[in-house]
Order: sequence, then C-alpha cells, then structure tokens
Amino acid sequence: MKKFLLVITTVLLLVGCESVMNNPTKRVETFLNKYQTMDSEVLSQLDTTLNNDNTLTNEQKKEYKELMKKQYQNLTYTIKDEEVDGDTATVKVEIEVYDFNKAMTDSDNYLLENQDEFIDEENEIDNEKFMDYKINQMKNTKEKVKYTIDFTLTKENDQWMLDNVDEITRQKIHGIYNY
Repeated sequence: MKKFLLVITTVLLLVGCESVMNNPTKRVETFLNKYQTMDSEVLSQLDTTLNNDNTLTNEQKKEYKELMKKQYQNLTYTIKDEEVDGDTATVKVEIEVYDFNKAMTDSDNYLLENQDEFIDEENEIDNEKFMDYKINQMKNTKEKVKYTIDFTLTKENDQWMLDNVDEITRQKIHGIYNY
C-alpha cells in the first residue's frame, strides 16, 4: 500500500510540476537562463556564428567568445508583464546587459578621428589592428544598458512554445543593439 501511495504521489508531483512549468513566463525564463548558465546549445550557436565570420582572426574570435560568455553570465532580467490571449501570449521582459554597442560606436568614432593610429604600410586602415582595439574597448566596458523585449509564444499541443527570436532581440541580448 505504501508503494502504491508513493507511486501515485510521484505521478501527481510530476504532472503538477509540468503544469507549473508550462506557462509563458516560465518558458521565457528557461530561455534566458540558458544564456546565464551558458547552455551548450547557446555556446554552439555562438561557435557557429563565429566560425562563419571572416572578419576576425582566430585569436579575435576567442576573445569575442569570452566577451559574449561574460555578457551571458551577467545578463539580468525582470519579467514585467504576461498577456495571454487564447493560444498566443506575450511576455514583456526588461533585460540589463553590458553596453557593447556604446563601446563599438565609440571605437568607430575613435577610428574616424585617429585614423593614423590604424594605417598600415600600404596607407590603408589595418582592420586587424582596429578590431583588436574595438574588442579591447568592449572588454573594458563597465556600463550597462536596459532593453525591453516582447517575447511571443504559441501554445501547441497544450505546451507553450517560444516563437523564433528575431535579430533585434538577439542583438539586445548580446548588448550590441544600436539604440
């Protein structure tokens, strides 16, 4: 009898926990937590993106990856609102991330005003030297920025599924969105 009650209790807990986790807010939290915990799927996507980049050297790719890992680990968020309308939902989230966009913009402006620092032997801008400078500026970023993101979800087979995240949302998570 005790075993029977234990089995019934376990089943009820599992079903109850799944229904608690099956709501729009929890799905968005799970998504953002994958960044914070540097889930293998997130890191794999980052690796794919960096491997497809032809503008960075291998060393710059390593440094940029470390920057993104720092970004992910320090990402904070607050759920502001959840609106459910039948089988669709929107979860409004405020995130705070390092302001890499400002560091990149400041670097671009610095290049315009100080081109002579980045000129190579052929009197051209040395892209590698400039990217080293830009990545270094991003590394030294302490300023943070807050963005608001509206995540949309759709209910499929009684499960809330996060809709595809657009490029602007990805840029906000990475702190490179040009505001």
